[in-house]
Amino acid sequence: MASRQTRSAPMHFKTMVQSDVPQGRHGKHKPIVTIILKDLDGLKAGSAIKIPLAELVESKAKVRSALNRATRKAGRKVATATDTTFLYVWNVC
Repeated sequence: MASRQTRSAPMHFKTMVQSDVPQGRHGKHKPIVTIILKDLDGLKAGSAIKIPLAELVESKAKVRSALNRATRKAGRKVATATDTTFLYVWNVC
């Protein structure tokens, strides 16, 4: 009786060891969100940080969304407000 050899189809993509796969999400908003969170850590109660909208690379909506995701993930509570020139962020007790 002849033995059957199984042939696998050729791979379309390269492979790598799973432990070498980068973990975590470091999107384009990470630098500004990291700066905001660091400033919030040193913020006195009753104060807010004032971020000029003109200095944001992305829209205020995208930065607020990224900040919201990061604070929820960290279990922090912050509030935001905007006017025509600034984004305000503060810690909620």
